[in-house]
Amino acid sequence: MNTLTDLATNPIHTKWMYPLLLVADAALCGLVIEFVPYTEIDWKAYMEQIAIFNKGERDYNLIEGGTGPLVYPGAHVLIYRILYWLTDEGKDIQLAQYVFALVYLLTLAVVLQCYRNAKVPPYVFPLLILSKRLHSIFVLRCFNDCFAVLGLFAAIYCYQTRYWHLGSFFYTTGLNVKMSLLLPLPAMGIIFLQALGSGAAFTQALIILQVSCAYGYPFRKRAPSYFARAFELTRQFLYKWTVNWRFVPESTFLSKPFAIGLLVAHVGLLSWFARTLWIKPSRRSPREFLRMIRDEPRDQDQIARRITPNFIMTAMLSAVAIGMLCARSLHYQFYAYLAWTTPFLLWKAGFHPVVQYALWGAQEWAWNVYPSTPLSSATVVGVLATTVVGVWWGTRKELDDVTANGKVVGEHPHDE
Repeated sequence: MNTLTDLATNPIHTKWMYPLLLVADAALCGLVIEFVPYTEIDWKAYMEQIAIFNKGERDYNLIEGGTGPLVYPGAHVLIYRILYWLTDEGKDIQLAQYVFALVYLLTLAVVLQCYRNAKVPPYVFPLLILSKRLHSIFVLRCFNDCFAVLGLFAAIYCYQTRYWHLGSFFYTTGLNVKMSLLLPLPAMGIIFLQALGSGAAFTQALIILQVSCAYGYPFRKRAPSYFARAFELTRQFLYKWTVNWRFVPESTFLSKPFAIGLLVAHVGLLSWFARTLWIKPSRRSPREFLRMIRDEPRDQDQIARRITPNFIMTAMLSAVAIGMLCARSLHYQFYAYLAWTTPFLLWKAGFHPVVQYALWGAQEWAWNVYPSTPLSSATVVGVLATTVVGVWWGTRKELDDVTANGKVVGEHPHDE
């Protein structure tokens, strides 16, 4: 019994689990591609838009496909131009599926390493390869969210291993595929300030800005249309596609007070997490923490040592979950951001493993119901709310005590 418990809970065993999970999932991806029919949603539209771009058009208002205008930033265009070339102008869909399978496996490999860096126990790891919806998003739909998620977890891994500049490059690449990656940015700013100090944190902000400008460079002569389309914050959402708010009336869903209420909740939750959790490594009050922007503290090195791989992953993924909970509308491809986020946060919440698996199962069921129903969407929101509240409750006492040299104590048993 002790041996089984050790296999399930001791992070050292993830060293041999890691390659086995990758091999198993590689085989699963191959079986899905060969035996499950491909579903056309956005791929054809992406290719039509790239064809217009290749003809020399740079005005985003004039680049359209079957599902509407181009609404994604420059990195999306760059990536799908490569795919356009690789797949014979998008005609070789099966080749595209295998490319996306490779992207999936690369992302999974990075995710597994992030989990290992955070000392997550082995029993959590099977959840990372069991999602039906996630495999569908990657190898049956070929959504651009796949590249955004790769950018997110590549950034987390680089930040965990202190490759800050490279991490910010990967993050910005993902952000310039899809704006969804704005969600972890508030947590990232707080991490940068504590891990690097104000000067180096400002450098990371400049990297994000400069790389974003580089991806948008081909559209410099049509900048107004580029920024209006690629980074549109006032986009209208259709009730028929919502995965998360089907249980509210359509009139409520489309109302301005509902949108404002979600925005207020989002800001409020971010503020609460920042004040009570994310600034804890600084051992300062919120007001004192803000002074660190102007004056680098004398104990900066000690603060930086408290920014552990576990803390980085918790803060960034908590911010993602908060953003998803308060999202105006979630579509099915957005599950790409949650599938590898929820297992980690449920573990950090301190729930019993059976509860973790039950909540994950409820989430997976809800995201596989098509079209969404009041029950499935209520489940989506309920699991997200449970995750956000749980991770706050489960981590609220972390970093309350630190040793003189800044080393964290009092976290999960195998975190050090």
